[in-house]
Amino acid sequence: MKHPPHITGSIKTSLTPLLSVRRGASAIDFYKRALGAEELFRVEADKGEIFARMSVDGADFWLADESPKHSNFSPESLGGGSVRMVLVVEDPDAAFERAVSAGAAVVWPVSDQPYGWRVGRIADPFGHHWEIGKPLGDGAGGARGE
Repeated sequence: MKHPPHITGSIKTSLTPLLSVRRGASAIDFYKRALGAEELFRVEADKGEIFARMSVDGADFWLADESPKHSNFSPESLGGGSVRMVLVVEDPDAAFERAVSAGAAVVWPVSDQPYGWRVGRIADPFGHHWEIGKPLGDGAGGARGE
């Protein structure tokens, strides 16, 4: 089991998603294959439930096995999700293809959009939707510092 590093200094305010999934260990393996994610931290309970911190090129997200007793439900339990992940990358076509090759379903393929982005959308095997793209041109389309 990996333990979090000791935190020193000030804490920077951040907002990071935590995805509820069924089959947490399988989700970690999928995100590693599909997105090139790195596992930064993992806690595994006696019954195999997982809580983990992942990173895709420095963009962190968390995942945990769903826990109905704590009101944490996966999209599979809810029949869909209310949030989409947006992954901004230099080469959305390659990242999209990698995810699809690893088992993601195509919702709509990568294409140039009239609002200034090149983006496509996939659904992962755990019910979460990911838009993979980048702003076109001079950074228009709502990107900040990408």
